[in-house]
Amino acid sequence: MTIRLSAEQADQLETVASVENQPVSEVIRAAIATHIETVSNDEKFQAGLRERIERAQGLLR
Repeated sequence: MTIRLSAEQADQLETVASVENQPVSEVIRAAIATHIETVSNDEKFQAGLRERIERAQGLLR
């Protein structure tokens, strides 16, 4: 997987990783995991997910 960051984001990410003494990839994985957990617990996301599942089930009938 490839992501593109602005120069400013890349510098900030490298700074955070350096201060936390972690590889940049680990900081990215932790940020993604936090985002997924936050979104997964959001009611609006859950409603959209249910809608998408129902639509997919309708196509399978």
